[in-house]
Amino acid sequence: MLRLTAGRLGSLLSRRAMAPLSISNTRMASHGHEVSEQADMSVPLYWDRRDTPLPDRPYQDTLSDADKSLKQKEKGPWNGLSNEEKLALYRIMFKETYAEMKKPSNEWKTVVGGILFFIGITGLVVLWQRIYVYPPPPHTFDEEWEAKQVKRMLDMRVNPVQGFSSKWDYEKGQWK
Repeated sequence: MLRLTAGRLGSLLSRRAMAPLSISNTRMASHGHEVSEQADMSVPLYWDRRDTPLPDRPYQDTLSDADKSLKQKEKGPWNGLSNEEKLALYRIMFKETYAEMKKPSNEWKTVVGGILFFIGITGLVVLWQRIYVYPPPPHTFDEEWEAKQVKRMLDMRVNPVQGFSSKWDYEKGQWK
């Protein structure tokens, strides 16, 4: 079943041998998907992190005309800037404030909900197995049967020195 004929093996090997020649094309030969571009990790990146207060580059690289005029105005005295302009300058440099970075997310609710969902499914599977898959417990697990077994062992005086029968008072008919 897993054997290849000589013709199929030859065509497979020829396709594999021709694959490196077609790498210059942006499409992969066998799957038809486009090759994704790889990010250049040598250029400075922007990220919001509490432990790194100043990222390698500003949040917005390309500025609009209004942003460029605001950057020129920034070089002057800051007393002349309004609070909205100061906030706009901050948003050019940073995406989030520290308060926004520290804000807790509600992801824990999803995680706990998923865990409880799977615990519930597991409980239903166990219940189904106890009802439909496993056989009923043997009659020797009944309390009546266990009481009869204990009485029988006491009547036989099983292990009377240090064991089971040594803890029974035969005169009073009760446990010591």
